[in-house]
Amino acid sequence: MGVPKCKTSKANRRMNRAARCVIGKAALCECPQCHALKQPHHACSECGYYRGRPVVAKEADAE
Repeated sequence: MGVPKCKTSKANRRMNRAARCVIGKAALCECPQCHALKQPHHACSECGYYRGRPVVAKEADAE
């Protein structure tokens, strides 16, 4: 196992840790049922479908 030759300074250590915690923009894809934007690998919040099957029962709009 490799052993570090020098001590990593506090600034460099914090900079390395901060680089791993960068939060990017949320990935979105198009729902094949209703064509709304949704997160990948999640059920659609608009129609309730996931992989072509209804998994979340949507309530009818009361108007």
